[in-house]
Amino acid sequence: MDIPLHLQFIVLGLLLGLSAFFSSAETSLMTLNRYRLRHLANDGHRGAKLAQALLKKTDHLLGAILLGNTFAAVAIATISDDISMQMLGEGNTGLIVGTVSVTFIILIFGEITPKVVAAAHAEKIAFAYSYVLYPLTKILYPAIWFTNLFVTGLLKLFRIKVNFSEVTQAITTEELRSIVTESGHYIPHKNRAILLNLFDLENATVDDVMTAHTQIEDVDLDTPFEELLQQISSSNHTRLLVKQGAEEEIVGIIHIRKVINQLRNGELTIEGLREVISEPYFIPSGTPLYTQIQQFQEHHQRMALVVDEYGELKGLVTLEDILEEIIGDFTTQSPLRANTFHQEEDGTWVVDGSCSLRDLNKKLGLNLPIDGPRTLNGLVLEHFEDIPEPGTSIRIGDCALEIMQTQDKIVKSVRLMPLNQEVELG
Repeated sequence: MDIPLHLQFIVLGLLLGLSAFFSSAETSLMTLNRYRLRHLANDGHRGAKLAQALLKKTDHLLGAILLGNTFAAVAIATISDDISMQMLGEGNTGLIVGTVSVTFIILIFGEITPKVVAAAHAEKIAFAYSYVLYPLTKILYPAIWFTNLFVTGLLKLFRIKVNFSEVTQAITTEELRSIVTESGHYIPHKNRAILLNLFDLENATVDDVMTAHTQIEDVDLDTPFEELLQQISSSNHTRLLVKQGAEEEIVGIIHIRKVINQLRNGELTIEGLREVISEPYFIPSGTPLYTQIQQFQEHHQRMALVVDEYGELKGLVTLEDILEEIIGDFTTQSPLRANTFHQEEDGTWVVDGSCSLRDLNKKLGLNLPIDGPRTLNGLVLEHFEDIPEPGTSIRIGDCALEIMQTQDKIVKSVRLMPLNQEVELG
């Protein structure tokens, strides 16, 4: 007995709804944020728990969805052909119209539209559909197992390895950086900056943040005692490097706070000064900042002297230097570090040659290369391969630089202008 035409249209509509269900289910579940899903599941969200369980067996989930979608597509094609023949006859015209119609109907109503909607509302749809799909995978398990048997054999034949474990889906550092960067109002700006600084810290070493040896304030024990007291009293630092002898051998570090009362009362003697000198703490050049933080903690130190492979002093690094890389500059800085660069009225920047390239890039939004020299002086000398004369200009990356002052074979100060600013040098 022929099925009435209106009933066939009703069945066709139901089958299209079934096809749309499976298509949208596939898209919504596959586009879920796995980390948010895990968070919601841990919080006890029922839909999230079911979705997580389905995604742990992705092959079973896809098997159920594709079995359902294939059944719906075949049934739609069969009924569409029957409807076409009833309305247009059994000739070629009816066959062509039926084929084109069923293709268009499945494509629009069973595939594209449901998938677009599912991609836009993945979480809501996935969690709701999980209540249906979870028991469905249990009901269809024999059919899913049978089809997956052939799929597994085919994959082995072509030596294709498939692993749906969460370990293989672990997030990378760059992906995590992108998540933090695009977090918007979900993470406050200051917190976001700290997190991004932590990522940058992974590739930074003590050489990137240390104070160069030429800028270290030190005292010599062979200096006349009155002059030595004057140097200590006028120092801007709480710790000073102590040297002695013609070869300026490093004796240790003096903590000025330990002798402040004696200094004020005029009771400090050379013997008393020697007693408060602590042994120097040396670390090798190239030590990663993460490692050095741990070393500071283990050795109960706040300051270290950086030496090269020959034991020559390269610089000095403090715990504060590393912390500033994470949370930004402290309000209390020594005059030496506070005056490394300042902006002129014409918009250019006058920068000390000893300024760290990392600091310049970070604070001025530049893109100067940091894979070679650590300071602006080193970068300029590398490009010129000689000591440039004051007034000489050069372009490095996205900046124009003019040498302002040189002294003792180093570049003391440079005028710098990002090329996106309409400001003339000189």
